[in-house]
Amino acid sequence: MKPLLICLLVLALPALGANAPTPPANPIPQDVSALLEPILAKSKVPCLAVMEIHGNQIVAQGIVGVRKLGSPEKATLADQFHLGSDTKAMTATMIATLVEEGKLKWTTTVGEIFGEVYPKMDAGWKPVTIAQLLSHRGGAPANLDAGGLWGRLSERKGIPLAQRRLLVEGVVTLPPVAPPGTQYIYSNAGFAIVGAMAEKVTGEQWEDLMQKRLFAPLGITSGGFGAPGTPGKVDQPWGHSTDGKPVPPGPTADNPPGIGPAGTAHMTLGDWAKFVSLHLLADAANPNREVKLLKAMDFDQMHKPYAGPGEPYAGGWLVTTRSWAKGGRPGDVGMVLDHSGSNTMWFCVVWIAPEKNVAYLAATNQGGDAAGAACDQAIAALILQAGK
Repeated sequence: MKPLLICLLVLALPALGANAPTPPANPIPQDVSALLEPILAKSKVPCLAVMEIHGNQIVAQGIVGVRKLGSPEKATLADQFHLGSDTKAMTATMIATLVEEGKLKWTTTVGEIFGEVYPKMDAGWKPVTIAQLLSHRGGAPANLDAGGLWGRLSERKGIPLAQRRLLVEGVVTLPPVAPPGTQYIYSNAGFAIVGAMAEKVTGEQWEDLMQKRLFAPLGITSGGFGAPGTPGKVDQPWGHSTDGKPVPPGPTADNPPGIGPAGTAHMTLGDWAKFVSLHLLADAANPNREVKLLKAMDFDQMHKPYAGPGEPYAGGWLVTTRSWAKGGRPGDVGMVLDHSGSNTMWFCVVWIAPEKNVAYLAATNQGGDAAGAACDQAIAALILQAGK
């Protein structure tokens, strides 16, 4: 579920300039499905969906293809897509609600929360902070193979909270891969540990915390966890392996719940847009800044890369720049928040350009490079259309 750190198609697009037309208030979204047809035909993914947001309004959207290769059911914009690692920013946002209530701090350490729970914790873990874990700089491992931990997690024994406790124990009883703050190591385990920290201080499962503290306040009604759909039915898109083989919905159609905070959420693109809009409007670079749900300082925390070597990452976002994202004010630099997500059977990507008050989402129900390229091409088509 590691994000694509260089999306070449989107990187190479020309700047739109400061005079891009301002959309009308409450627009009827433009149907851009026709833009997706040639991309779908070339990539051969089962379906492809895209959405453009200005502020809190969806201004363009489209979807083409089928829910399952070999079946006739057409994919629709009411369908749910697996978000993979785009769950990470959602977990960070939920954590921010606990920070604002004083239940946690960005500086809360693993030792403070779990020191007494795991007496065999390696001393190197005790000073690791939530902020470091949410920036992939806490020394958490890139994989969970050590000691057969991934195999035990894959057995899915017990409730998700118990599975995350198993993960935490398996990780923190070994030394961190690197001293905290010294290296960028993309780690699903780090986000899972933070989710378990939230469970420890609240007594509630991460899944319930997400529903109560994030989805419900944003009006997200289609949000859930694991692969969407009903086993034995084609009532939602099915995931597909990189070679296009359909994967029926069910427990084994996704990664184990133990790493849920790193990447198991699913929802419709319209509901995902509500979350993306929250961060688009709340960014300090947005000339129409509008902060909801949290304080401005907590959005600033989630959007500011952790100081240190490695990728500019913070709170579930890769923070970078693009020329097409440059606004019209003096000093605008075209900052963007970007992330992609995949559990190898789905792929999605989001680009947020606060200075232009615009964001783009794309998703498909297949994993692999072809799926990632299709999502990038879909967003590129929208950006090019906006610049005409």
